[in-house]
Formats: sequence, C-alpha cells, structure tokens
Amino acid sequence: MQKAVIILLSFVLCMFCSVAGTTALGQTVSTTAALNKKLGVYIFPAKNQNAEQQQKDELYCYEWAKTNSGIDPENMQAVKPDSVQTGRQGEVVGGAAKGAAAGAAVDAIAGDAGEGAAIGAAAGGLAGRKAKKQNEKAKKQEAQKKADNANQAQIDNFTKAYKACLTGKGYTVQ
Repeated sequence: MQKAVIILLSFVLCMFCSVAGTTALGQTVSTTAALNKKLGVYIFPAKNQNAEQQQKDELYCYEWAKTNSGIDPENMQAVKPDSVQTGRQGEVVGGAAKGAAAGAAVDAIAGDAGEGAAIGAAAGGLAGRKAKKQNEKAKKQEAQKKADNANQAQIDNFTKAYKACLTGKGYTVQ
C-alpha cells in the first residue's frame, strides 16, 4: 500500500511541479518529463520531431491515455485492502477441545483424566488464539498484496495506453 501511495503522490507532484525548461545543452525539457521518469518511459523522436512537437505529442498522449485507460494519474483512487473479518472463534474453541481430549487421554493413563483435560483445554485454547492471530495477520498481508497489485495494474494499464499513443505518433518508446 505504501508503494501505491508513493506512486500516486509522485504522479500528483510531477503534474504540479514539472515545468518546461531547458537543459544545460539548451534542449527543451518536456512538461511530462517527470511523469515519463516515474513510469520508466524513454521516448525517442524517431521521425526527427522537434522538442516542441514532442512536448505537444506527449501531452496529447497523456490525455488520450487517461481517456482510453480510464486512469488519471493525477487523481488516481488507490485501491485499499479489503477489511479483514476478525470475529472467528473456531480456532480457540477447536484448540481447547483438542487440548482437552489430548490431556484427558494422557492423564487417563496416569489415573486423573479430569485434571489433564483442564490443562489440555487451557493449552489448546492458547494455541487456538495464536493460530487466530496468525491467520488474521496472513489475511491482512494477502489483502494488502492484492491492493498493491491492483494499484500497479492501474498504472501499468495507463502506461500501456500512453506508450501506444506515442508509438502511433512516430516515437520509439521503451
């Protein structure tokens, strides 16, 4: 989730902070240069387009990609992890029952099944609580992973559309 939030914030910042300027070599820098960097996109003017034309084409393709992918990196709604249901008691009760049975069996041999069952139930209940916490943690991690994957899929979808447009306009895009 943190990765998705960082990417989302980077997109927003790059849209507000990127301004056309010139490099030390006197070349015009695209207003979408920060976006291209964040997306990991390299654009080469294969048909000798000048910097002004490239800037216009990148802005056009940015808008085209937003429309056709349904993703707006400036206002992307990050997918949030699903809420995890934590009201499961089965692990505790089941653990207590198993512990009681095991304790009773061991102590029946020794002659005091009741005491063994009580000790076994307590130990089984603790084991059940531990299993429940581990299960909840695993569910939260799984939900987070799914949310991160969904956020990355949105960004990948936008990037694919952006690259397709630029390629169609005669640029080599990697």
